[in-house]
Amino acid sequence: MPADATYIKTCPLCEAMCGLKISVEGGRVTKIRPHEDDVWSRGYICPKGTTLGHLHEDPDRLRQPLVRRGDEFVEVSWEEAFAEIERRLQPVIEAHGKQAMTVYFGNPVAHNYSLSRYTGAFIPMTDLPVVYSAGTVDQWPKNVSNALLYGGMWKIPVPDVDRCDHLVVMGANPHASQGSLVACADILGRFDAIRERGGKVIVVDPRRTGTLKHADEWLPIRPGGDAALLMAWANVLFAEGLVDLGHLAGRVTGVEEVEALCRDFTPEAVALRTGLPADDIRRSARELAAAERAAVYGRIGTCTQEFGTLASWLVEVLNVLTGNLDKAGGSMFAKPIAWSLLSLTPPDFAEGYSFHRWKSRVRGAPEVLGQVPISCLAEEIATPGEGQIKALLTVAGNPVLSSPGCAELDAALPELECMISIDNWLNETSRHAHVILPGLSVLEQPHYDEMQWSWAVRSAGKFSEAIFEPETERPAEWEILLTLAALVQGQKAADVDTRALDQLFFAGLVAAITQLPGSRIEGRDPAEIVAATPGHGPSRLLDFQIRTGPWGECYGEDPEGLTLAKLAAEPDGIDLGPMVPYLDEVLATPSGKVELAPDYITSDLPRLREALGKGEEGLVLVSRRHVRSNNSWMHNVPALVTGRDRCTLIIHPDDARARNLEDGATARVSSSAGSLEVPVEVSDEMRPGVVCLPHGWGHDKRGARLSVASRHAGVCNNVLAPGDLVDAPSGNAIVNGIPVEVAPA
Repeated sequence: MPADATYIKTCPLCEAMCGLKISVEGGRVTKIRPHEDDVWSRGYICPKGTTLGHLHEDPDRLRQPLVRRGDEFVEVSWEEAFAEIERRLQPVIEAHGKQAMTVYFGNPVAHNYSLSRYTGAFIPMTDLPVVYSAGTVDQWPKNVSNALLYGGMWKIPVPDVDRCDHLVVMGANPHASQGSLVACADILGRFDAIRERGGKVIVVDPRRTGTLKHADEWLPIRPGGDAALLMAWANVLFAEGLVDLGHLAGRVTGVEEVEALCRDFTPEAVALRTGLPADDIRRSARELAAAERAAVYGRIGTCTQEFGTLASWLVEVLNVLTGNLDKAGGSMFAKPIAWSLLSLTPPDFAEGYSFHRWKSRVRGAPEVLGQVPISCLAEEIATPGEGQIKALLTVAGNPVLSSPGCAELDAALPELECMISIDNWLNETSRHAHVILPGLSVLEQPHYDEMQWSWAVRSAGKFSEAIFEPETERPAEWEILLTLAALVQGQKAADVDTRALDQLFFAGLVAAITQLPGSRIEGRDPAEIVAATPGHGPSRLLDFQIRTGPWGECYGEDPEGLTLAKLAAEPDGIDLGPMVPYLDEVLATPSGKVELAPDYITSDLPRLREALGKGEEGLVLVSRRHVRSNNSWMHNVPALVTGRDRCTLIIHPDDARARNLEDGATARVSSSAGSLEVPVEVSDEMRPGVVCLPHGWGHDKRGARLSVASRHAGVCNNVLAPGDLVDAPSGNAIVNGIPVEVAPA
């Protein structure tokens, strides 16, 4: 039990990474408040951060493994749980091969101290032919475009909001989500500062979100029109001689190709598809070009739509054409204290990125960056034949609620011969598992974000220790993953030595980095580096990442440089300054330049051109989230679900009147995939012709053990999302702009 005291902790729930002061008395969290001296968040906090104590103490949170016995779950020891997995899993692999098993990684993996680092061990150790992730419902278009433009699927530039004077925000609502693929605490405060120093913030969104209170202009675009708008902006820049590469001149290929490709996309040509007046489109393009320091930022709404890859690509194109890429106040690359394992190029793409190397068995969906759409998983389980999925591991994910075509997946999961879930709750997905292995609570483990600092608006870092010890002796998540990897390889559960496996993984990683051109330890003796890095698990990895990072001591080369011990000795964190020009270090394309017009992406433009003539036809559905919500997994916290019902269908007054709907009434919403009934919220915050339903709800599944969430069940909007509706180049799900019919229930 920890001493009664106040502890410093970084919130692990999102990219904001806010600093918290957590008061503990009698072994319980009594208060959580913002940490004013945190060098990163400076006293900012959102409502979710105040509830980490509730998450830790939630009586529904699993503390022991569960094993299915008939229709019931029973608590067992860790030895019994791993023995049960061995009993179920290994016969499947022996009979059908590894192609009969797959894994699904959920979004919380990215924020977990162990899981974020040790998926990099699990995947190569198991050598499973196919993996699935929430990435194909979230940001795969951005990964595709950045892989081709910059040579790395996780090389993601972010707006330098602290020095920007003209910011365009597309398909993002920081009011609810803080930054998304942008690490920045109190990002709306940064928006206010842009305006206070005479700048301008423009929000492009079919809904007038809370972010608009911190912006100057709203462009209420039609869902799916973002790529057309961006093409029109590029058209204006070229047509009016406003393209200015500035310092990027000579460092970019494909500018002439882009000029030719956008020639037909005039503001007048895209006005119908975007729903925006041509004059507004032309004016906003001129303002972008005229700004001294500008950035275009596009996020989930630009990814989860019909033209997600084109929109994600064009965000980068506009930043290049205005000379704002890699420029202070523009769109810049982070320079993190500790590099991320994701920054390493996968061996498959060592010679450059390629796509469609294989197709899924049932649908024939082409592979993109090693994955196919998550909606393929249900049919791969349900369809007999060679390669049928018979064993599944889900890691910190709830795809029964979070994936399109979720009803099909919910029906397919009971057919599995072996299903294992690493999850802290018995939720809508894990209720189908044969074995559930709980992880640690967020307060039972240290924290340093593995990925998020890779797109942070400053070069900073902070490490926080665990506050509580687990209630019983148990493995951490990294040890669970290594044990499961060994079981996949046929080892006996009783014989697995996770420390030995960890040593092999770490030694192999070090050896690879010493052979990596440009690495700070290139050519060094791997054995020397391994011996000089004490400990084990994610903390040893983090120490290695810091030591070999830009400010690290690099094993004696810079004795004044950083180590994990030095960082941990600074509980308020370390801030090494704003982003700096970093393009030359980041670029890894075959040409060594920004490749602005990759054929793989531009070949999709005829599809966009064909869509320009399509006007408004009926209603379309978009998604949303709330500042008190985090996808599907925080609805079991009482403090976050109090007050008015948030799972409502927002509809414009004109659309409501046309359908005889009143505020508070119940509507039936139907798509080609399914239908549901939901309370109506009439509001002019919606663009006419567009309705909005939040994601992450639908906690009414029998067998789940979420006592609070079940009382606020709501409906699952993915019931309305057809599983086969995807953005063609990336395979990313289309969950915004879905045609629906709405009528009184």
